[in-house]
Amino acid sequence: MMPNNASPTPLVSVVLAVFNEAAYIRNCMDSLLAQQTPGFSIEILAIDGGSTDGTRQYLDSVAAQHPHVRVLSNPHRKAPFAFNIGLRESLGEYVCIFGSHTFYRQDYIAVCLRELLAKGAAGCGGRVLTVPASEKLQARLVAYATSHSFGSSAKSFRTQPEGYADLVNYMLLRKQAVLDAGGYSEVLLRNQDNDLNQKLRANGHRLYCTWQTECLYHPQSTLGALFRHAYRCGFWNLLSFKANRASMSLYHFVPFFFVLALAASAVLSVVGLLSANPWLRLLALSFPALLLLHLGAGALASLQVFAQKKSPAALLLPFVFFGFHFSYGLGTLVALISGAAISKSRHPTAPSEPELTKRFAS
Repeated sequence: MMPNNASPTPLVSVVLAVFNEAAYIRNCMDSLLAQQTPGFSIEILAIDGGSTDGTRQYLDSVAAQHPHVRVLSNPHRKAPFAFNIGLRESLGEYVCIFGSHTFYRQDYIAVCLRELLAKGAAGCGGRVLTVPASEKLQARLVAYATSHSFGSSAKSFRTQPEGYADLVNYMLLRKQAVLDAGGYSEVLLRNQDNDLNQKLRANGHRLYCTWQTECLYHPQSTLGALFRHAYRCGFWNLLSFKANRASMSLYHFVPFFFVLALAASAVLSVVGLLSANPWLRLLALSFPALLLLHLGAGALASLQVFAQKKSPAALLLPFVFFGFHFSYGLGTLVALISGAAISKSRHPTAPSEPELTKRFAS
């Protein structure tokens, strides 16, 4: 049900964090400007982190032609600051936290709003379809790897089924529920969505993923970019766990355990190679056995992708899966060994979550 103070025509505020998005921003904005709005209206808030590639100029030109588009500045550049700026400046009773690498179907917001009301949820997002950033080989391999459950897990927003979920991306949200949860944590430069989703659930809210609409998400365009992204995600998983343990699940750390197993098996293999005992020499098989097990599982997954996409490139996926998982787990391992911790002094002007709540309410 709508709140008692809801206007006859509800307003939905779209919050879009952007920084140097020249390759994607036009398609994204085109999809937002084309949204169907039966029984409600929308405003679009593009929060720019100081783009230098023409993104800001393009957005300013769009805002000059469309009164419901506003362009705001994000001096901190990072996503959680952009989201909170959007929350503070938005006028709607519903907010959409969207990404600029994504193209939204014309009925995306309308279906998410309808399903949110029907399911009694605090947030609702559509199905996310991962599509290559280009037709180049590396871009296709990245998309194939990240959209398969073996690559990203069955819990990922890229692979999740329809229904209630712990984490949903590209959601339309009840703004008051987000404010009550304190907004987005500005000390988490990654996983801030995991953190907020957990706080919403802790407050008794439910999140829903509907397959009645969809959006097209463009991941990294090269394997190097994918592996660097995986490393940073793995690194921040440990920091996120330290900040809010309930926001992270066991599956977030499976790559970490995989890297530990690789390291342990490598040690055992060396012991086996150096041992004179014939039984202990069998330990030499530890590392190659684990490596072949992972590559074999990746090969099965690659055959599934090959059958779906009819692309011979999919047969290279076992090596991509390995690099993706190893980079991800290595990031967590480095964070653990280095004793990495979140430093609130990193952003000395960033308000705390209680301060955010007070500011939102004012």
